[in-house]
Amino acid sequence: MFLSADRTIVHMDLDCFFVAVSRLMNPSLNGKPVLIGGSSDRGVVAACSYEARKFGIHSAMPMKLAKRLCPEALIVRGDYEMYTKKSDEVTEIIQENVPVYEKSSVDEFYMDMTGMEKFFGCQKWATELWQKVKRETGLPSSFGLSVNKTVSKVATDFIKPDNKKVVDRGTEKEFLAPMSVSKIPMVGEKTYHTLKQMGIEKILTLQQMPVELMHDVFGENGRTIWQKANGIDDSPVIPYSERKSISSEETFDQDTIDITKMKDILIRMTESLLFQLRNENKLTSCVAVKIRYSNFDTHTMQRRIPYTSCDHHVIPLVKELFDKLYERRMLIRLVGVRFSYLVGGGYQINLFEDSLEQIHLYQAMDQLKKRFGDDAVMRAAGMNFHLRDFNPFNGIRKGVAGGVQKRKEVAVA
Repeated sequence: MFLSADRTIVHMDLDCFFVAVSRLMNPSLNGKPVLIGGSSDRGVVAACSYEARKFGIHSAMPMKLAKRLCPEALIVRGDYEMYTKKSDEVTEIIQENVPVYEKSSVDEFYMDMTGMEKFFGCQKWATELWQKVKRETGLPSSFGLSVNKTVSKVATDFIKPDNKKVVDRGTEKEFLAPMSVSKIPMVGEKTYHTLKQMGIEKILTLQQMPVELMHDVFGENGRTIWQKANGIDDSPVIPYSERKSISSEETFDQDTIDITKMKDILIRMTESLLFQLRNENKLTSCVAVKIRYSNFDTHTMQRRIPYTSCDHHVIPLVKELFDKLYERRMLIRLVGVRFSYLVGGGYQINLFEDSLEQIHLYQAMDQLKKRFGDDAVMRAAGMNFHLRDFNPFNGIRKGVAGGVQKRKEVAVA
């Protein structure tokens, strides 16, 4: 692995991606305060334009408050199909021009251009790529170039919108020093509050802190935060793979026509997979359900959806797809669920019709699951399946796909 001082990393972020895509579809939105999200008062803002941000509006803010802050704001419902299409267009351009790149979310990319300065100036190359993205997709973006991912991302955020920033090798600490510690990637609201209580508000102060103190307060994360504040980050650009999926299947020891049992199992599998997505900060935009009859005929049905990792969006669809698939009323030997078209990204990009109560509920559920295990919190249907695990009279074999294969025996009534 290259040391950070030997590398050239570019971070590119599509500016106000969801708003920009909406403006491509409707140019009358140009120059106006735009809110992407659900129109109900219980909804929240998924994204907002720079014009709206001037009124203090930000993503995940209750829509009711946003409308009060800016009554003239135009509310637009998200179009996930167009978001996916435009994200794919940008990905294809980067793929054609960059040797190694990482797609960290639908609108954010890291590119490793290490060594290219010998043949073609990295800054010139990145600038031409940046111009090509805008010319061929119509989407504005910003990019930062430095020796590592952390400094490049901070540089991008610093220079937005529609601009570029190069942090010369050896000036990383100087560049970061005057900024708020909240600008450091991985410093969330709670960590920022703790740092402020410690009297640390500027990165310069954090740079001067003993790393041992940060470790004592925040554990290993404290050491990582201190390193990032000092412009140290050896994390690699992870090559992007377009075909990503995660799935789970259940093969019954005895073929069944018990629809209730099969739906309970599908719900439990779906809950588990979605928690795994959230835990890995990923989203899916394609859901598929699979059934295999006793004669080994196998049928699959899938549907594209807005990027999500939330149970209340996906579970009803899984049940709907199962109902449409299961028409032959034959014995079934296997059911399965698969999520594909996975991308990195937090839940904030799928708030089109959600309320703050739902968002907080998922945060609380996931905290309990991380602390006490996947089975700590589940829906009643999934719990029924879980409780039947202890029935010795009937069993299923469970296989989980999506990276590492797992097989284990559990019992189900």
